[in-house]
Amino acid sequence: MEIRADRIYAAFLRLTRRLSNRQMMMLLAVVVGVLAGLGTYFFEVLLYAIKTGLTNWFPVDSAHFLFLIYPAVGIILATLFVKYIVRDNISEGVTRVLYAMSRRNSRIAAHNCWTSVVGGATTIGFGGSVGPEAPIVLTGAAIGSNIGRLARLNYKHTTLLLCCGAGAALAAIFKAPITGVVFVLEILMLDITAGSVIPLLIASITATTMAFMLRGFDPILAVTLAPEDAFELWQIPLFILLGVLCGLMAWYFTSMNSRVGGFFKGIDRQWKKWMWGGAILGVLIFIFPPLYGEGYEGFTALMHGNTQVLFDNSLFYRFRDIDWVVILFIIATMFFKVIAMASTNAAGGVGGTFAPSLFVGAFTGASLALVCNILFHWNISIVSFTLVGMAGVMAGVMNAPLTSIFLIAELSNGYGLFIPLMTTACISFAVNYYLDPDSIYTKQLRQKGELLTHDKDQSVFVFLKLDELMETDFLRIKENMTLGDIVHIISTARRNIFPVIDNFGRLLGVVQLDDLREDMFKHEKYGRPISDYMIPPPDKILEHESIQGVMEKFEDKHTWMLPVVDKQNHYLGFISKSRILNAYREQLVKIQQ
Repeated sequence: MEIRADRIYAAFLRLTRRLSNRQMMMLLAVVVGVLAGLGTYFFEVLLYAIKTGLTNWFPVDSAHFLFLIYPAVGIILATLFVKYIVRDNISEGVTRVLYAMSRRNSRIAAHNCWTSVVGGATTIGFGGSVGPEAPIVLTGAAIGSNIGRLARLNYKHTTLLLCCGAGAALAAIFKAPITGVVFVLEILMLDITAGSVIPLLIASITATTMAFMLRGFDPILAVTLAPEDAFELWQIPLFILLGVLCGLMAWYFTSMNSRVGGFFKGIDRQWKKWMWGGAILGVLIFIFPPLYGEGYEGFTALMHGNTQVLFDNSLFYRFRDIDWVVILFIIATMFFKVIAMASTNAAGGVGGTFAPSLFVGAFTGASLALVCNILFHWNISIVSFTLVGMAGVMAGVMNAPLTSIFLIAELSNGYGLFIPLMTTACISFAVNYYLDPDSIYTKQLRQKGELLTHDKDQSVFVFLKLDELMETDFLRIKENMTLGDIVHIISTARRNIFPVIDNFGRLLGVVQLDDLREDMFKHEKYGRPISDYMIPPPDKILEHESIQGVMEKFEDKHTWMLPVVDKQNHYLGFISKSRILNAYREQLVKIQQ
């Protein structure tokens, strides 16, 4: 079997050498699309088997105590799987993909082709209130990255295949090929050219076709817009209001996710994280059963106007016909969904934020429609407001208005809602961007200076590392030295600048050779302390500072050389503007090859 595999691989390499780059990328895009579609199918089969096996036998008219236990079990199983089998971070799939593009030359470990499927299905199947899209996107990206590695592609083509895999996986899970392409172009891709768009289209179409073959043509959101759901001009102010509400909810979504994550980071032991995560999730799901799993059933029921389904397995089942109880239940579920999602991921579960953002958006739109219907008797379409709300919150959370618009349009065949979708999504994006310019995917990476953007200059700087560019071959001068001491050692120096440090290695200042020339041949001045010639540096560079921040300091201080220190001001070396520019040019050539 091993020999046969080697022969197949050798034949594949011979075939690729006969093809042009464009032809080879199209062929590999088909392969990536097929494998991403298969990976998505296996994920959904595994998730369905776990979820139905655990909850299908629960009585509808009452809460079940196992809701208190299942989430903790799922988190523990996922954490142990990651710790002892995977031994790598597989959570926050889209963020991991962005990190791989910025710091790992678009290389993703081979185990991500299957480990994210197992970890994500286990977490969600046992009740983890997260989405399946992030694990699937990471799986697809890993497939594309590893095929690029096997085909011995350069960074540019490997990155393109990685993006093909991510887009194909998203297209397959939603059966929405346009959304897969737009998602990549809006969130992942750096350069948009014909050479990159065509493979993306091929991969997305192939993966979607695989999804149709394996899972049928039924959409995830089985909803059809009736004539009474059609958009009317008098509703524009309501959709503007919905856009503002979605923007505020998106900001709440992102900020609460960060706060909950910060709380769990302060917990020093993993078993304590299990305890806190299991307790929070168990209680929330016991009280609000729609929080169980990804939540597709919840907002599907909303779109059909069947709010009573939300009360299945709930303590409030007997109140399901009281309008204001329904509204309060929906609003509470909407806010607690974010806490449940963040607790799942922070406690060790594997999942994403894609589906939760759709969930919160659906409940936001439905809440507004129900309030207007009950309070003003306006007879507003719950279906259309639910769909538009999904696009609104998603646009704000991900900073991806186009992806959200096309996703909802494709899922619902609701192209007649384009105007309200565009209105709400754009307003939500603007409101959230005003409050917090980073998406939920980019916040952590930007804080670390590891975020790739559509700005090519900024993206190139991301690849440059300060510790690799720092120069350390400078002679150090002690603070108690004299001019005579410096003259004796200056003959061995290859630099014209010298850092002055104290006995503890802390930087006190610098001495320049030009400032010594006038007195270095005057023996009567050899007894002068070196402090007479020492000057403070124009600025200092911290050891983990981003290259972009370093360049800003160079421009601000109009200098070409700055010292590098740690947080305790211990001298580490020097960084030069010329070396950064040389590294920049080399890296720019590399990513354009």
